[in-house]
Amino acid sequence: MDRMAGGSGSGSRVKVVGQVERVDGRTVSYAEFVDRFMRPNHPVVLSGLTSSWRSCRDWTLAADRRRPDLEFLARSFPSPLVQVADCSSREFTDQKRLEMSMQEFVDHWVGKSNNGDSEGSLLYLKDWHFVKEYPVYVAYTTPTFFADDWLNMYLDSHPIHRDSDIANHKNEINCADYRFVYMGAQGTWTPLHADVFRSYSWSANVCGRKQWLFLPPSQSHFIYDRNLRSSVYNINDDVSEKQFPEFNNTEWLECIQEQNEIIFVPSGWHHQVHNLEDTVSINHNWFNAYNLHWVWNLLHEDYKVAKDYIEDIRDICDDFEGLCQRNLAANTGMNFYDFFIFITRFALANIVELYHMHNPEETALNSTETAHHFVYNLMSIRNVASKMISTEAFSTESICNISEQNRSAFADVIKILEEGSFRRLLMALSKAYDCIDRGQRNCLKTRDSNQKGCLSMTCLNSDCNVVGHITSSLREIHGPVDLVMLIDSALSDG
Repeated sequence: MDRMAGGSGSGSRVKVVGQVERVDGRTVSYAEFVDRFMRPNHPVVLSGLTSSWRSCRDWTLAADRRRPDLEFLARSFPSPLVQVADCSSREFTDQKRLEMSMQEFVDHWVGKSNNGDSEGSLLYLKDWHFVKEYPVYVAYTTPTFFADDWLNMYLDSHPIHRDSDIANHKNEINCADYRFVYMGAQGTWTPLHADVFRSYSWSANVCGRKQWLFLPPSQSHFIYDRNLRSSVYNINDDVSEKQFPEFNNTEWLECIQEQNEIIFVPSGWHHQVHNLEDTVSINHNWFNAYNLHWVWNLLHEDYKVAKDYIEDIRDICDDFEGLCQRNLAANTGMNFYDFFIFITRFALANIVELYHMHNPEETALNSTETAHHFVYNLMSIRNVASKMISTEAFSTESICNISEQNRSAFADVIKILEEGSFRRLLMALSKAYDCIDRGQRNCLKTRDSNQKGCLSMTCLNSDCNVVGHITSSLREIHGPVDLVMLIDSALSDG
């Protein structure tokens, strides 16, 4: 039955037409999760997956596990600088951001709570790169369903940008990883948005409860103005019918996420989130072969906007396409060249592993289902690379102007295969699929890969010649056409 719903303290209401499905994560296989939720791009709430997490014990009060132990968090993780959102103050399309120490944030939270202060700033710690700051403290284990995380695998061994003028520019979406901790008192919230890069995300409540309201991608145009430039900020505001004439046509899914539950947020679903209690959550943004096309589509659409914005200076610009790409990187967090380097390296990693799948006596990672994953990954990368061929960024003229940092990152196949960063990426990919294949039981033990010619952490052959095999078909990649040819060659070997 349809009903109207809104967030904590809301005025207006939106039309809720259904609830997000709930599943016991212990009863679902990885293949079932892919078929039911990841591939069709549907949200789901998962239970039963956090019982072994250290954070669920350490970060909550022993006397009341539903409440965060703020004193422990401030004492154990005294970050000198965390990013905090002021939920009562809007700045452009987001909440106003502040920086303060962890202790200052906790003091504000405790002081406001003890004084019963309903006025003043309501602060929400967001985007805390906890894993990067405290790598020794294992707060949680990423559930198997989310192990195939190309974004964070890549960022653990590679920079997102190669151009020095972009890489040295710090902004909110140019960061070391996309693994975050969020902490907020009751009433804190996040405005309506779709996730960065149109990635998937998952969010686990260590303690507290959240209300989520989801809008399917097929209705996303309803929340934009006539020019598709400005979108609704808060669905609980008195949304202007004049500015957003189709907003009242929206139909939402709702979810009340309880403590220890994990929600899977699919690509392109706009959502608004309210903390119904004091809440601490763990959140990852991620993408892989199943939503790679969402990432490309966003980059392409944002590129067209960036290009149109400066089209009038094309004739006086020495490198117009380069300027478009720099603006795209600044606005979206990645440009076409960053993305092409990304998919090239994942293509090579999947080709290396697929080569060993075709020679089962040479690998410790041996599963028909795993081989199908590598094939699907390569087909997904090929599909995106094919769409990149016709772009101006990879025209002959633009390729001639590309920076040496970018060119060297994708051109020489042998050089890439010999890089330590690529080997770390390959190790992460091998471990992820081993855990998926085994359901996180007896996962692959990493070992050194020193044998001549081989790269894979799973290879058992001391004379493996995977490098020679790959480079026998192509030694240099000059753009998407070559990448497509390399993938076609690898797939034809099977």
